Amino acid sequence: MSEHGRALSGGCLCGGVRFLLAERPDGVVTCHCGQCRRFHGHIGAYITVPRDTVTFDADVTLSWYRSSDIAERGFCGRCGSSLFWKGDGKSEIEIAAGSLDQPTGLTTLRHGYVAGKADYYEITDGLEQFSGSSELE
Repeated sequence: MSEHGRALSGGCLCGGVRFLLAERPDGVVTCHCGQCRRFHGHIGAYITVPRDTVTFDADVTLSWYRSSDIAERGFCGRCGSSLFWKGDGKSEIEIAAGSLDQPTGLTTLRHGYVAGKADYYEITDGLEQFSGSSELE
């Protein structure tokens, strides 16, 4: 299977969480909202896949935090790596692109929630930008 056709895998810094994706995403979407910036230490960069296509080789240290009335964020309880965002009632899960094993063969598609962008950087890559979620606009 070619690099771009191979299954993606990933995990946290310490290896307490390891996962394999049976489905490849279209690409990476960044989120500039305040919650993602705090969770990741900068912007969130995510891929989206159906939840039922994610299998875990290790998840003993996986913890979940209810970050809002509509979603939870998954992270490693041992090393602190930020890994997942899952919306209540959604069949998809967002996976932090930085947690994926390289090479991914993915590219960034667009930017979401740019209205919440921090003041210390500019978005200058020419990709499509949405003030809120790219799904809603």
